[in-house]
Amino acid sequence: MLLDPEKADITASQYVPQDFDGPVEHPGVSTIKDNEEVKGEKDQDSIHSQSSIGVVEPSPVEQTVPPSKSRSSSTHSHKLTVVPRSKRRGLLGRFALIPEVERPYDYKRSTKWFITMLVALAAAAAPMGSAIFLPALPELSKDLNTTPTITNLSVAMYMLSMSIFPLWWSSFSERLGRRTIYLVSFALFTLWNIISAISTSIGMLIVMRILGGGAAASVQAVGAGTIADIWEVRERGRAMGMFYLGPLMGPLLAPIFGGALSQSFGWRSTQWFQAIYGGVLFITLTLFLPETLAARTPPSLPSQPEDEKAPTENALSRSSTRQSIQQKTKRFVRVFKMCIVDPLSVLAYLRFPAVLLSVALASVTFGTLYVLNISIQQTFSKQPYDYPVIILGLLYIPNSLGYLLASLFGGRWTDMIMHREARAANRYDQNGKLIFIPEDRMRENAWLAAIIYPGALVWYGWTAEKGVIWIVPMIANFFFWDRKHDNFWDHHHDVDRTHAAPFEFRSRCQ
Repeated sequence: MLLDPEKADITASQYVPQDFDGPVEHPGVSTIKDNEEVKGEKDQDSIHSQSSIGVVEPSPVEQTVPPSKSRSSSTHSHKLTVVPRSKRRGLLGRFALIPEVERPYDYKRSTKWFITMLVALAAAAAPMGSAIFLPALPELSKDLNTTPTITNLSVAMYMLSMSIFPLWWSSFSERLGRRTIYLVSFALFTLWNIISAISTSIGMLIVMRILGGGAAASVQAVGAGTIADIWEVRERGRAMGMFYLGPLMGPLLAPIFGGALSQSFGWRSTQWFQAIYGGVLFITLTLFLPETLAARTPPSLPSQPEDEKAPTENALSRSSTRQSIQQKTKRFVRVFKMCIVDPLSVLAYLRFPAVLLSVALASVTFGTLYVLNISIQQTFSKQPYDYPVIILGLLYIPNSLGYLLASLFGGRWTDMIMHREARAANRYDQNGKLIFIPEDRMRENAWLAAIIYPGALVWYGWTAEKGVIWIVPMIANFFFWDRKHDNFWDHHHDVDRTHAAPFEFRSRCQ
């Protein structure tokens, strides 16, 4: 390449001292993606010199080569800039073993998958808290001397808090960062479950369950945003599929654990199990989860002329009572806006049809899901089945197997469909990369989900009502959960940050 001689001489003559307190290159975190060949020094210099020197004239060979229609995410490798330990954001950020970087996309793939797995394990806490309690409901009603209807409230109110609290978690995450939300929420989750385990009345238990469900729901608000922070769009489908393994493995394993724990140690052991799980997650997130939210650069204020600056001796002045009241009022209004107005402002996006349709579909599918969970417990604990507690827990395995398979292959299937539709429409940008649109996900997978999902639900209800052998309704539940997941996936996967970035809703709905 030919560089501008004048600018090259100026740049070469400048000496840039090394700032050891500023951003540094971390030798332990590579920017080269797995299975990617290392380019020569000449190529790297030419790539990075474009942004620092200015004018770069392409060579004749480069002018004749058309853009390659490759699925590679980038033709350039970025240097990984690590934030110094003293300047890392988030609660207890200095203790994170994985360093925070200025551009999370530059983490190597193994680091990205480790963070994805960590967030998936955190996402399993909320659904596990609801499913682990299902086999223990009959014993709970006897121990606390209450009716089955009241004991079901401990599950219903838990789910209600999971649907409401993410509004606040998402709003706070934009101000405090992802890491702070994770640590605070799981510290509270551990505390509320400890109090639930020692509850002496059904009212105390329900209140603690509400608070515990709200604390665990933080991952619903910031989990998908964390995945979007570190994965580029072309790779996000598979990453989201692995992320959803967490909330899907919860319903698979929780009833099994719940049945075994309840039969051996009583229903309180399920709450102690959740408290231990939350404590382990808190320690793990503290050590291995860096802050991934992109840092916002505040706008630079124009410098004030020297003659307009107030003298130093006049900087301190008395304020009248009216001014003091005005300052306190502004502070109260600011706090009220942050705690009440901002979290609820996301509801305004329901005016967009695409968002309203997605929320309505999620409400129906997840509502049906937990109605089905209660139905399994009540139907198979009575005649003609009359199964013990541990067997009731095992009956949730077919449901979750369908969810597990859909999570493993649903993301890859969605990515394949998106690439196919983009190539068919010949949508490429100037660099030869495919251009994806959310509508590409709504193809044959959405039609299959819309047909099989309600059909499997009717299948289960009909066979369970007639007392058919247990394997028949369980097969129906397998297809119900499999298609339910795809139905949810097709309508929601295009929203990468969910509540954490509501402006993406608006940009895609206008």
